[in-house]
Amino acid sequence: MLSYETLKTQIADGSVDTILVCMIDMQGRLMGKRFHAEAFLDIAEGETHCCNYLLATDLDMATPDGYASTSWERGYGDYVMRPDLSTLRPVPWLEGTAMVLCDVLDHHTHEPVPHAPREILKRQIARAEAMGLTPIMATELEFFLFTGTHDDIARCGFRDLQPISTYNEDYHIFQTSKEEPVMRPIRNHLRSMGIPVEGSKGEAEAGQEELNVRYAEALATADHHTLAKHGIKEIAHQQGYAATFLPKWHHDRVGSAAHVHQSLWKDGKNAFFDPHRPLGKSALMDHYMAGLLTYASEYTCFLAPYINSYKRFARGSFAPTQTVWSVDNRTAAFRLCGDGTKAVRVECRTPGSDMNPYLACAAMLAAGLKGIEEKLVLPDPYAGDAYSDDATHHIPRTLRDARDALLGSEMLREAFGEEVVVHYARAAAWEIEEFNRVVTDYEIARGFEKA
Repeated sequence: MLSYETLKTQIADGSVDTILVCMIDMQGRLMGKRFHAEAFLDIAEGETHCCNYLLATDLDMATPDGYASTSWERGYGDYVMRPDLSTLRPVPWLEGTAMVLCDVLDHHTHEPVPHAPREILKRQIARAEAMGLTPIMATELEFFLFTGTHDDIARCGFRDLQPISTYNEDYHIFQTSKEEPVMRPIRNHLRSMGIPVEGSKGEAEAGQEELNVRYAEALATADHHTLAKHGIKEIAHQQGYAATFLPKWHHDRVGSAAHVHQSLWKDGKNAFFDPHRPLGKSALMDHYMAGLLTYASEYTCFLAPYINSYKRFARGSFAPTQTVWSVDNRTAAFRLCGDGTKAVRVECRTPGSDMNPYLACAAMLAAGLKGIEEKLVLPDPYAGDAYSDDATHHIPRTLRDARDALLGSEMLREAFGEEVVVHYARAAAWEIEEFNRVVTDYEIARGFEKA
């Protein structure tokens, strides 16, 4: 991390000449500008501007209609980007470069934009803090590495994709040693950037990787996840490879997840731990987990935001299909980890690698806090294989199902506000509309002759 005073010194001596001034978009990506470092000093304690369409676009930066916040009719005006100088940090893989994250404000009122992802999470953190609780979270980043850069692969029409390895490399030291020209700089550069990377490992498919980052307060965790995801793509590109966070790149291959570990702390201690109760989990944890389960379908849209996201939920794939909880059981959507210890926590295994971490963490936090407020009762843990037919609480099967559940959620309307719920429901509807108008290779191959 960088202090503002240190940055000014580095700018003066010429070691830093470029500042990335970034906001987080709806998809969880970095958007913004590159400032000459000396010019950045003019706005560092003030503001710069961006087009307000940045919080109303899709993955292709298209401008769908149907958003209340911005449109062609309203002229696509400006938002204010206000640098959060506590997020200043170097970008070690780019020469002479540092970066800062920004809060997004309304141009006229200078109030936070309610549907900005970082703001959504901040509001849920404030809600927890008003209860005397500090949300602590950690995310896992799973992704695939392919030979050739993203540009190379796009020029070939995304066909004949070649993963960096040829076999399942879960915990495999020899295969991952062959991948160290990519993974070593990823670990080291991100660590030098102030992201507390703990390590990496091979995952359960050919070419699949996992990066683990130490737990932190919820906002820092979302920042770490977003910056790590961005850095992984850029560093892999520099080495001639492409990293993808698409949850399911092939129907015969395992998908990529972004598991989220959660606990609430009070006075510097894990408030989920109670050594006198079964499994070492407190009554507070029971209520929180009951909230996660009760409202699971309502916030799934924030954990699985695209059509492809739902291809990952398949039996026998280590991706969950049922919204049940179990003790150290990777077939359940919610896994109790660290039972009987001060590290007891709940892991949600539903999110895919395509999640926006600010939205996912905020949505789960909202559900858990609601469970505490309502003193919801946690059901008994599920025992055995949660892929079996007797586990009946299925994760929404499609984005349309998840969108409908989101629109029907009074809990999220109360937590996020009507405007935010409708805004992100529109984003889901647009994804459905875009997919439905496209003829896929599958349809042609299946019906070209036989229909």
